[in-house]
Amino acid sequence: MSAANEERTVTCIVCPSGCRIKVGIEGSEIVRISGNQCKRGADYARAEVTQPMRVLTTTVRLEDGRLLPVKTASPIPKVLLFDAVKELSGVRVKAPVKIGQVIYSNVAGTGVDVVTTRSWN
Repeated sequence: MSAANEERTVTCIVCPSGCRIKVGIEGSEIVRISGNQCKRGADYARAEVTQPMRVLTTTVRLEDGRLLPVKTASPIPKVLLFDAVKELSGVRVKAPVKIGQVIYSNVAGTGVDVVTTRSWN
């Protein structure tokens, strides 16, 4: 296939089946999707090819230097992961914190909050 016509293979992570989905692309258009066992797989493959999204899991520092595990409350564009990590590298949080507490808003300009994944006194 030429650069204008390509086929990408995506491994679906929506369910445990792990379908290997082939996505046919002509120019900038998706023209076919095959190999998925369900509609959710086709939707995942379409999104993965056009704008891949990921939940960012990382740590930020508590004021006393300990590391606090955090994650984005919802997926953000994969291309913004490094920007988000860089932005969070300077964040310092004062304990106590509760699991699910928002510690940072609008990470990397995405409108997505960063929340704690554990409580800490």
